[in-house]
Amino acid sequence: MLRDCVLDFGKGWDRHLPLVEFSYNNSYHTNIKAAPFEALYGRNCRSPVCWAEVRDAQLTGPAIIHETTEKIVQIKSKIQATRDQQKSYANIRRKPLEFQVGDIVMLKVSPWKGVVRFGKRGS
Repeated sequence: MLRDCVLDFGKGWDRHLPLVEFSYNNSYHTNIKAAPFEALYGRNCRSPVCWAEVRDAQLTGPAIIHETTEKIVQIKSKIQATRDQQKSYANIRRKPLEFQVGDIVMLKVSPWKGVVRFGKRGS
């Protein structure tokens, strides 16, 4: 993801790192079922509109909002493209498995405390 953003932004890639970090930390992650920022702080992050750099030509009002929003959309699309690519790599050798009632399967059981019963539901 970072490599794609660096290639897109060219020589000024280091100025966009805060926006890349913001987009990554506020994107939904399936393994934690939330965005990292939301998982850590329990709330959504505030908008990074105030993060834009002020240079000789100052950006004001709608211009700063438009520029920041445009960059965030671009970064999020790169994140999604990277996720899709990683998913396709993972699914190349994956085969769909179907089991029928009565099939013999291996079951990995971690050491649990207490009584654990395995069987068909409802019986």
